[in-house]
Amino acid sequence: MKNNIKKSIFREYDIRGIFEQELNEQSVKLIGYYLGQKIAGDKVVAIGYDARSHSPILRDYLTSGLNAAGCKVLDMGMVATPVNYFSNYIDIDGLQTDASVMITGSHNPSEYNGFKITLDKSPFFGADIYALGDEIIANENKKIEDNTHKTSIDIKTPYIDFMVKEFSALKGLNKKIVIDAGNGVADTVITRIFDALDLTYEGLYLEPDGTFPNHHPDPSEEKNLVDVKAALAKNGDIAFAYDGDADRIAVLTHKHNIKGDQLALLYAMKMDKPTVIGEVKCSQVMYDELERRGAKAIMYKTGHSNLKVKMKETHADLACEVSGHIFFKHRYFGYDDAIYATLRLLELIHDGIDIDAEIDALPPVFSTEELKVETTEEEKFLIIDKVKALLKNPPKDFPKIKNIIDVDGVRINFDKGWGLVRASNTTPVLVTRFESTDEALAKTYEKEVNKLIVSAKESL
Repeated sequence: MKNNIKKSIFREYDIRGIFEQELNEQSVKLIGYYLGQKIAGDKVVAIGYDARSHSPILRDYLTSGLNAAGCKVLDMGMVATPVNYFSNYIDIDGLQTDASVMITGSHNPSEYNGFKITLDKSPFFGADIYALGDEIIANENKKIEDNTHKTSIDIKTPYIDFMVKEFSALKGLNKKIVIDAGNGVADTVITRIFDALDLTYEGLYLEPDGTFPNHHPDPSEEKNLVDVKAALAKNGDIAFAYDGDADRIAVLTHKHNIKGDQLALLYAMKMDKPTVIGEVKCSQVMYDELERRGAKAIMYKTGHSNLKVKMKETHADLACEVSGHIFFKHRYFGYDDAIYATLRLLELIHDGIDIDAEIDALPPVFSTEELKVETTEEEKFLIIDKVKALLKNPPKDFPKIKNIIDVDGVRINFDKGWGLVRASNTTPVLVTRFESTDEALAKTYEKEVNKLIVSAKESL
């Protein structure tokens, strides 16, 4: 009997789907087995999981598959994604991990779950995930016996100890901090770090609860920041909010919601001529300011796996996404960690940097939020190709094009701003964003580029 494992669960950056419908006993056992084959058996794999009620169930299915492939499975329990990543860089009871798997649906609705995979300290993604999917689908009726044998390990304590030692100068910092964990997994470690550093804080929705009863755990959406903003306004100096698995951060002051590209500019202030990688959605202000300050700025593809690989290739010190993924190689390991990013921001405040003044001093620009255009999985990349073709001979009234960057979708640079159209790698949408030094021009860029998208769709 066919199980009909869906190819769509194998995504660019990770494996993701709905529990029981797509991620079920058969599919997840096979993911464990064929991933174990890729790792080459007789290797150590550390597994962690988020707050969703079905995450431990998927852990057991995955463990059965890995055991069938001859791997040794270490179970770290419920952890934040960056704590899972951390397991790849330390000795665990005399063992070094060869791979780690984080079971998480991140900021997706509670019925979703997924797997973020690290192999030999590098992300397992893109062509490797697609090839894994093809192999699993070709063998989708293979029977894997139950075998949930695993060794429990503690990664949280060494992670906490590392942070407390690294940021010991923050002890007793005289600031009132507000944190909103959104009922995700940030507080599997963060308040223990704060307590050890004698920091003053108010915590919202700290209890892990995979039904997310208070608000959706996506800090890039303003509607999810209402409560943390209110707490900050009432009795706080600085606030932080986290996504469901604590690899993305929002930083809030009384004046600003500081986006990931602005955070990169702040963090880079304390680095000596750093190399900084941004995604195609980052403001031109970030790239220009970094270059002006003597840093090297690189624009690259969106996606946490893409940025980690590019960091390794270029020996970059820092990378960022607008959405709040911040990657530090400077004094750290080169992966996205919202808890570490919190402490680095507090370190800037401790060192006397006026966060609001630094943001106020940046050249003013008008930016749209990410605007999404509904389409289909089959058509989204075809539309991008059509838009690129139309830009070779644009309409006469189209704004003057300075140049085009096609590293990820198409970013059109104009005289006073830019527009971006890219296909989401995780959903059937086109993502657009527009920026200009003139608000009316930003709207013009949006209007004219959207006309191209409509023309591209109609020509399919």
